[in-house]
Amino acid sequence: MALNSPNLIGKRYHPATEIVYFDSSEPGKTIKDPYNSSSVPIYQTATFKQESVSQGGEYDYTRSGNPTRSHLENHMAKLMGASRALTTTSGMGALDVIMRLVKTGEEVIAGDDLYGGTNRLLSFLRKNSGIITHHVDTTNPECVRQKLNPGKTRMVLLETPTNPLIKIADITTIADLVHETCPDAIVVVDNTMMSPYLQKTLELGADIEYHSGTKYLSGHHDLMAGVIGAKTEALGQQLYYVINSTGCGLSPFDSWLLLRGVKTLVVRMDRQQENAIQIAEHLERLGLKVHYPGLPSHPQYELHARLSKGPGAVLSFETGDVGLSERIVEATKLWGISVSFGCINSLISMPCRMSHASIPAEVRAARNFPEDLIRLCIGIEHVQDLLEDLDRAFQIAGFKPIF
Repeated sequence: MALNSPNLIGKRYHPATEIVYFDSSEPGKTIKDPYNSSSVPIYQTATFKQESVSQGGEYDYTRSGNPTRSHLENHMAKLMGASRALTTTSGMGALDVIMRLVKTGEEVIAGDDLYGGTNRLLSFLRKNSGIITHHVDTTNPECVRQKLNPGKTRMVLLETPTNPLIKIADITTIADLVHETCPDAIVVVDNTMMSPYLQKTLELGADIEYHSGTKYLSGHHDLMAGVIGAKTEALGQQLYYVINSTGCGLSPFDSWLLLRGVKTLVVRMDRQQENAIQIAEHLERLGLKVHYPGLPSHPQYELHARLSKGPGAVLSFETGDVGLSERIVEATKLWGISVSFGCINSLISMPCRMSHASIPAEVRAARNFPEDLIRLCIGIEHVQDLLEDLDRAFQIAGFKPIF
């Protein structure tokens, strides 16, 4: 009996397959390669030859486009469900490109628990470009609604989960509210912590999704990159114009590295998330206040479960004592003290001393930012080794479990 042979063009596979498979036969997505290389070649060139002075090819100057970068961007567009994806030299570079859509005098609504670099850029734009940002509790859509101003509001910028307090925003409800009240405003989501594997924000109502490709998409902390996904081709073209004009597109070599890294996203994230759940449960059993959407005690546990396929691999917890937290962080051995996350190696930090130190202390206090907060970014090591190393650090630091 002959096997059925359905037309598989445009077929959607399971996420684990989609992440490693690129269909070069898909209309409009073909990247020419005369040698049919099984691994995308690095077109390490600044310029491309033209056939004549009046007839150029598909590419002319790598600042404007490069085959390796195009392959990466097409692949990321598929994973995010975007009409168009673009890549930049860093995650903050990606946000800077997006912020160029906001003009002087227009307003942004953003969370009150933001990555320190994001907060720094928004503060810079307030001082130098007259772009006002209203920081609100994005876990409550009503707080967003109160700041919406037709004719003024241009962007609502969300992190969910937030970094580092792991708060969850209802993307769908907020997006509906914004688009109904301020039709000219766009909803932008930093989806770095979840990745397109666990959360697809464009399907939830966002207009733009962006990532620090340095983190989970790469997974090895050996490159810096930003990834932007635009819901419409028109938005994508506006973003491309900025990237081409400013020259912040991702280099061919880093594009190749990111393509290589993203292919293992599923196996890395599954392992890291599995470890994170066990570690979060262990910390909670010790009586610590743990911020992690994989715990039923998290206030937005059910909301996050509706938005995402999993809780991710970043969590934070409070000890109640800044000195104790410092001793714990510095007593670990397996956990590297680092400001970043998303790496295959486990990392530990105190955000108020490190990644969020650029936020003034009085602002952190006003936003109820715990100075003793410890953030854990869980890697792929054996979970028992990670737990034993934490318990050893707790013992050295003088922490006594609260039962």
